[in-house]
Amino acid sequence: MLMASTTMAARIERAECGTVLDFATEAQRRGGDVLIHHIGGGVAVFAGPGQPFNKTIGLGFAGAIEPAAFEEIERAFDARGAEIRVELATLADPSVGRSLTQRGYELVGYENVLGLALTGDLVQRLSAAQGAQTADDVRVARTGDEETRAWIETVTDGFGHPDHFDGPPPTESFDRDTLIDVFASSSATPNMALYLARRGGDVAGGGAARISDGVAQLAGASTLPAHRRRGVQTALLRSRLLDAAHCGCDLAVVTTEPASKSQQNVQRAGFSLLYSRAVLIRAPR
Repeated sequence: MLMASTTMAARIERAECGTVLDFATEAQRRGGDVLIHHIGGGVAVFAGPGQPFNKTIGLGFAGAIEPAAFEEIERAFDARGAEIRVELATLADPSVGRSLTQRGYELVGYENVLGLALTGDLVQRLSAAQGAQTADDVRVARTGDEETRAWIETVTDGFGHPDHFDGPPPTESFDRDTLIDVFASSSATPNMALYLARRGGDVAGGGAARISDGVAQLAGASTLPAHRRRGVQTALLRSRLLDAAHCGCDLAVVTTEPASKSQQNVQRAGFSLLYSRAVLIRAPR
């Protein structure tokens, strides 16, 4: 079973910072008024109300953070009337969490980070399973440029019909237009590979993977309601893991809501819970 260390968590958080920066840079390229602020080895981004990549992440792996650094970012966000959302890893320096709560940041929930080591044995098992014919005939392939819009619509529709699960409610939710916009942005960011799954020839679901420093970040996975419980997510997961291994990755990670269907799916595939992130919010002042 894979077990996280502070070194591993720092590596994953750096990759997550890269993802957020990619989203922010793409939003800037599209003409958005985007705030990007580096703090304590992490990054804080605000790109307008309701954007999924409005967050501060990666704190607590580069030593303590001086109060002046917090004050600078808080002034910048307050000037925009923006709340600050911090996603703080449980393996980060505890002093950062203490500083945040002392400054009035309030805990609103958690998210889980799970990981899987991409070993040679795993690749052999995944390859054998991919080569076997399945009863539901699910096929997964990387999307071409002409399929990008179909991918955006598919993952948006899948996320628009979430599975119910016996766990705490999500810490955020988004309307269809926001999801369309963020998936359109993500499809244009560097190092992001898009995948479509088809079942019986019909588009059934989609997913994405981003590679950073040997870490494969799996995201954007959703299945259309009519095709659920038919192995679509298993096939999407398998294809992305194999591609990541062939690209030299030694670790795959995914972030989920606690006790969600997504967490159940990846744990069934062998992922282990590495650590959680506490989600803290500071309202604008």
